[in-house]
Amino acid sequence: MLVGAVALLAAVTFLTVSGGIGSLVGALGSSFSGFVGRVTSTPLPSATDVVVADAPLITSPLEPYTNRTSVDLELTIPQAYVGDRTALVRIYVALEGQAPAPVAEVPPAATVHLVVPVQLTPGRNDFSATILKNTVESGHSPVVTFILDTDPPVITLTAPVDGATVNGTTVTLTGKTQPRTALLARNEANGGSISGQAGTDGTFSLDLPLDPGPNGIRITGTDPAGNVGDLILSVVGGSGKLSATLTASAYQITVTKLPVSLQMSVLVTDPDGHPLEGAAVTFNLTVPGIPPIARDVVTGGDGRATFTTTLPVGVTPGGGLATVLVSTADFGSVSAQKTITIVP
Repeated sequence: MLVGAVALLAAVTFLTVSGGIGSLVGALGSSFSGFVGRVTSTPLPSATDVVVADAPLITSPLEPYTNRTSVDLELTIPQAYVGDRTALVRIYVALEGQAPAPVAEVPPAATVHLVVPVQLTPGRNDFSATILKNTVESGHSPVVTFILDTDPPVITLTAPVDGATVNGTTVTLTGKTQPRTALLARNEANGGSISGQAGTDGTFSLDLPLDPGPNGIRITGTDPAGNVGDLILSVVGGSGKLSATLTASAYQITVTKLPVSLQMSVLVTDPDGHPLEGAAVTFNLTVPGIPPIARDVVTGGDGRATFTTTLPVGVTPGGGLATVLVSTADFGSVSAQKTITIVP
């Protein structure tokens, strides 16, 4: 300090002698007053951003698909804004291919839990939420999706075709519908049923108990949104083997009405239950009082063959028998018979 004082005294002496003291005083006064001013002046406040807490969270639904046109969004509010009536919770929705747009503004509840009802638009609805405080808005919450679907699921069957004949004790129903659709197939013929679910690609396969003959089947599907659709079909349970069904124009004949015409008919079906063309058929008729009657024929395109004969006077009362023998190259042989009774 002593050295500095000496230097300052020397400088003043020099400037006094040289006439420069005025300039020094002016310079020092300006510099010093500026320095003091900077040290002693009251600092001006600087602009500070309003800090907004994290966005609220929306609870994701267990199933995004719904057929209701409105849902309740369940939110969790940051603790800092619970009960704050100067803040707002803003709800946004983004429809498919569109930017998010605000659809609701509500004050925070008295707890961290808040329920906000919203309307849905058909298709995908992506919801998010923010906190608005003093015109400052938080970031968006993670997106929660609802999908409004009011259309019943369409069930398409690939096998079997309606009216098909199926051999065996079960029929396998395969097809496609809306992914994750719950399915129930019921056979009205025997009361049997089977449930299942379509895969993520919509395909399904169900094995249903089957009865011989006609089977009416209903397949009911409930999609993830709760919409219900159904499909009705009929299949015929085949015997699984060569079959012959014999019929006669009369099974009881009165002697007093002789002579009389009698027709026998046979329906031949293959193991798949389809009418069999070209099968060799032999009809035989045995009744009391006359020799046996026989005739060889071949089935037509409808799987049928017929034989007509006349029972003459001389037939006597008693039991008779009509038989048919069917022979095929591919499926072997089969026979059938019916009783013909002659009465007085």
